[in-house]
Amino acid sequence: MSPAVKKEKRTIRLLRLTQLVQSGPGRNASDLAKACSVDRRTVFRDLAALRESGLPIEFDPKTKRYSARGWALPPVQLTAEESLALFGLANEFGGQKKLPFYDAAYNAARKIEQTLPKRLRRSVASITRAIEIQSVELNKRVGETTSFRQLIEAIANRHVLHVTYGSLTEWETIETELQPYRLLFSQHCWYVLGRSSMHGEVRTFNLDRFKSMEALTKRYTIPRSFNLDRHLGNAWRLIPDTGPDSHVVVRFTPFVAQNVAEVKWHRTQQTKLLSDGRLEFRATVSGLTEICWWILRYGDQAEVLQPVRLRRMIAQRAQNLAAIYQESA
Repeated sequence: MSPAVKKEKRTIRLLRLTQLVQSGPGRNASDLAKACSVDRRTVFRDLAALRESGLPIEFDPKTKRYSARGWALPPVQLTAEESLALFGLANEFGGQKKLPFYDAAYNAARKIEQTLPKRLRRSVASITRAIEIQSVELNKRVGETTSFRQLIEAIANRHVLHVTYGSLTEWETIETELQPYRLLFSQHCWYVLGRSSMHGEVRTFNLDRFKSMEALTKRYTIPRSFNLDRHLGNAWRLIPDTGPDSHVVVRFTPFVAQNVAEVKWHRTQQTKLLSDGRLEFRATVSGLTEICWWILRYGDQAEVLQPVRLRRMIAQRAQNLAAIYQESA
């Protein structure tokens, strides 16, 4: 195991240990060792490290439990701009149970807010009310974080998971052993990327589609060669296809040209505003399915010039759409 992986595992373990000694009546050494998937000797070393870092861990000789009470981070000095950014984001995204971490961030911001001078607190609150951030539309179940927590535990302890999953690729519920590598929030949902025993390769799973999840005693390691950006390659969003990349050229009408040009849709994109007001959009992508749906959102304001395969895909979708409305006319 490389030093970097060891350091990552120890950091996650220390965070988990801190959470355990701060919750409930505390835990004994055996319980802590079991919860962190290490032996008692390692737990004692970790407890000593947490004490050295300032966490006031207490040991009750009667119950033989370790606990930490009343510990908090030291006060910090925030500027008005830092306070505004912190509370503005917390107000918009926290307190709504939309995403893991966000509620905790919201509560943390509220605690910090109470430490600010009254005058600064009033000023920040006044400005914050005048700012609104519209986040992306979220999957309606994205706030249900049971799978998220189980995956965090599995990654921290490197435990293989036996999962049942409602697959839209196989069009059925599948069972597989999953070695989770990375968690990723993209567009509307949380995803986990990891090696699936059923598929024999790294696959992407939507957390909302897990039907059950059980940690096994079997362990795994994340390959040092795995890199999220390298794995996704030039995928338009999340699903790279096998085979060579495709060079895509799309021409947009003047009506939407400026709108398209203003956004960074893909890391390879190149845009050119033509003399007649149209926009020529170019990108190199791994797979055409995801970009096909993106182009379709612009309807008759976009025309695919290359590749021919994508042009045919769009044409077929357009024909299917026209047939639906012709039948109901």
